[in-house]
Amino acid sequence: MASINVSSVLVVLVLTCGAVMATKENDQIIKENNCESKMGLPCFLEAFTSIFNTGSISNKCCELVVLGKVCHSALVKRTLENPLFKDLNPTTITAKSIQIWNNSLALIDSPSPST
Repeated sequence: MASINVSSVLVVLVLTCGAVMATKENDQIIKENNCESKMGLPCFLEAFTSIFNTGSISNKCCELVVLGKVCHSALVKRTLENPLFKDLNPTTITAKSIQIWNNSLALIDSPSPST
């Protein structure tokens, strides 16, 4: 329960402070592609936590792929530009982001088991 509250606070901070501090390029991509409204909050929190903290993303939340690679990358970059996340290693976060993306894409693309 506490991790959900912490994640919620982080997401709010990312969406508010991050928008102010983001480069115009990432902001423009996010705005033009309507990135912030393409994913439900519970799955957004799960994806955010799995990339910027610890954990993994569930099959249910692999709707991350619905964002599209451009949105996914722009949101990750914008978050990394936020001063609240200055202590994070961008290389590590980028690698985790790519791993989460690829895992989600593989789950979405894999055929359903026959019953």
